[in-house]
Amino acid sequence: MRVIHVITRLIVGGAQENTIASVLGLRQKPGLTVDLLSGPTRGPEGSLEPALAGCPGLLTILPELVRPIHPWKDCLAWRRLTQFFRRQRPEIVHTHSGKAGILGRLAAARAGVPIIIHTVHGPSFGPFQGPLPNWLFRGAERYAAKVTTHFVVVAEAMKQQYLAAGIGQPDSYTRIFSGFDLEPFLSTSNDVHLRATLGFSPRDVVIGKIARLFKLKGHDDLFAIAPGLVRECPQIKFLLVGDGPWRERLEEKVRSLGLREHFRFTGLVSPQAVAPLIGIMDIVVHLSLREGLPRALPQALAAARPIVAYDCDGAKEVCLDNQTGFLLRAGDLSGLRAALLGLARDAPLRERLGRHGREFVKERFGVQPMVDELHQLYLRLAEKHAQRAGTSSVR
Repeated sequence: MRVIHVITRLIVGGAQENTIASVLGLRQKPGLTVDLLSGPTRGPEGSLEPALAGCPGLLTILPELVRPIHPWKDCLAWRRLTQFFRRQRPEIVHTHSGKAGILGRLAAARAGVPIIIHTVHGPSFGPFQGPLPNWLFRGAERYAAKVTTHFVVVAEAMKQQYLAAGIGQPDSYTRIFSGFDLEPFLSTSNDVHLRATLGFSPRDVVIGKIARLFKLKGHDDLFAIAPGLVRECPQIKFLLVGDGPWRERLEEKVRSLGLREHFRFTGLVSPQAVAPLIGIMDIVVHLSLREGLPRALPQALAAARPIVAYDCDGAKEVCLDNQTGFLLRAGDLSGLRAALLGLARDAPLRERLGRHGREFVKERFGVQPMVDELHQLYLRLAEKHAQRAGTSSVR
């Protein structure tokens, strides 16, 4: 059975890491031929394409598949995708991300692909954007849903949002948590040398945030309470992992607040560098206003670090209040301040929440369970298609 995955770009990010792990894992399953098609990867977010260097021929780049809306290139990308699917004749096309999700599904339907799957890694519409973009994205998703055989969601919250928008039926969704390699996080430690490299002492309480430095990621909320936190607990330090268009703006804010000794920016780091950095954090905070299920949260829990998160999309499915961390209403600055200050002052509480979180994640977020669930979904959908077609197997 031939399967082609399609994604808009392979930047350093959770959806992209999920897609690569899925493709590489599924290629090990008997009877499957799995390939990946992506648009070009450009910009300051980095690239995961080198992760596929050991598999020549696995990745095909489609230059016309770009992230911004571009009518001419979008039309050309749809045509090229259609031609590609007709040549390759896959039994399954599995799409990821917004642009590739729409164009890929429509092209697959045009090419006569029998099974079309789309993974919802995060919402393409919602209160984080204006009425016109919401109307456009909802309409596009409803239209593409007409040719979608099945949806995979990384969090139950995605299913509920899409159903509320009139997209699909309840039985056309399957939740599969976004698995990752747990071992680097399970074995990470509070490396005093790495701490010293970043200017942290063993006594400092490091609050870490792993996110692109851009809007909707909640950095402004963290900066709003940072001066008060430092006054109450001078040992608090902040470690911001990631890069993006807001870096200069945020660094200037640090200077204007007089907190240069309390903030460190790592810039863009490789996926392999994330586990050691989480290891030197005492608390991980995630304040995004748009996310599917933030990968930083289960990664932090795998490292036995407590989490503090806004109740956005799938965060509540891993941030269990007073069990693995503290879940807050978005924008609740007083609650955010109290949660971070309480954790900073209470090492046994951090240990209890982190220990519970590690056990929670170990049972649910491995790569192999994710790959196995995807494989079983493919087999079920293929069998259903065969039954409808009156044959014993798909093509």
